[in-house]
Amino acid sequence: MNNDKASKPLAGFSGGIQRLRMQVFAITWLAYAAFYFTRKSFSVAKLGFEDDPSFIIDKATMAQMDALYLAAYAIGQFAWGVAADRFGPRVVVFGGLIISALAAIMMGTMATLPIFASCMVIQGLAQSTGWSGLCKNLSSFFTTQERGRVLGLWSSCYAFGGLVASPFAGWWAYHIFGSWRFAFFSSAIVVLGVALLFLLLQRNRPQDAGYPALVDENRPAGASTRNSVAGNGWLSSLKEVMQSRTILVLGLCYFLLKPARYALLFWGPLMVYERMPQIGKMAAVIIPTSFEVAGLFGPILVGFVSDKLFRAKRFPACALSLILLAIMLMLFVPAMNSGNVILVVTILFVIGLTLYGPDSMISGAAAVDFGGRSAATASGFVNGCGSVGAILGGILPGFFDSQSVFMFFTAMALVAMLLTASRWNLRPTPLPA
Repeated sequence: MNNDKASKPLAGFSGGIQRLRMQVFAITWLAYAAFYFTRKSFSVAKLGFEDDPSFIIDKATMAQMDALYLAAYAIGQFAWGVAADRFGPRVVVFGGLIISALAAIMMGTMATLPIFASCMVIQGLAQSTGWSGLCKNLSSFFTTQERGRVLGLWSSCYAFGGLVASPFAGWWAYHIFGSWRFAFFSSAIVVLGVALLFLLLQRNRPQDAGYPALVDENRPAGASTRNSVAGNGWLSSLKEVMQSRTILVLGLCYFLLKPARYALLFWGPLMVYERMPQIGKMAAVIIPTSFEVAGLFGPILVGFVSDKLFRAKRFPACALSLILLAIMLMLFVPAMNSGNVILVVTILFVIGLTLYGPDSMISGAAAVDFGGRSAATASGFVNGCGSVGAILGGILPGFFDSQSVFMFFTAMALVAMLLTASRWNLRPTPLPA
């Protein structure tokens, strides 16, 4: 270890440690955004399947493919959070990026239902390495007092990824090459490039670059900085997380929120095209991106309100946002039936603003805060619960009409609002020394 570096104080986060913090913030943001390129490629490819006589797949089968992906994604969330606590995010997330890209290439190359089904499972497991590991990564570089804002700003990564990924894949697939296969190929190239940057620029914790561990009021001076999983065994870490009622509530809330988000991510272009066919396929890809544009701002807004207005309480801002979300979900299908593009774009924007904010807070800052030393395990558990819920978002639109589906999502948002409101005044307790 470089002794000069180790002696630098963290107060004010000046000099090299501040540059390292910004470097880690940037590369982890980019890494998670990149996952969305291979995650969204199937939803974009759906628009081209009906024009390809060599690959026949109906709507119900597409829904089953999404369900396979989401089931694997849920299983992976529970597993990879523990792995990231034990082995560090670097190995786990880099491996996920590489495998995700290879699975996408395979889907674009070999179009058979067994290949697609297998690759969707592999893709789900690979994609699930990202969130818990990267939240763990950030928790090593930012204090509790910063995390609402920092993770709120950082969480714009998945809104940005979804926002850019669909038009990017759609442009290569339908404007340049005229084949759905290039939705997969183009996305895989992006992910491979980001994986290389991640390997070069990411660090698991300040100590890996020769700096002392971060100290804040939730980790008093002298407290152990070892990963709890590595020090105490992964079973004790998982048991600690499962015994926290707050983590269980966060998991249930995330289960209730994820279906609406994934229905729009996976089925948004097709939903819009079916009800507004006059706008064309490329417009049907672009219109749902207003949902993800708003997702850039929702996490930042909720994070700022949580830190500044509610003094690091995570639940009040979520509860207030969820009230408006329920109203917008109820209005979405009637807006599409009206044929008014501006109205649909506006409602999708407000849905994104009010969904992505609590989504990021529940799965990010709140999970990390209340997870304590087992931050990645807690984040993985909460995300795993959400991913089980996301299966509904992937499969329901393939079997039921949009009106029924979105009324169901409205009810789920209202229940999530009541759960977050019930913990209005809760704050995380300091870690023991």
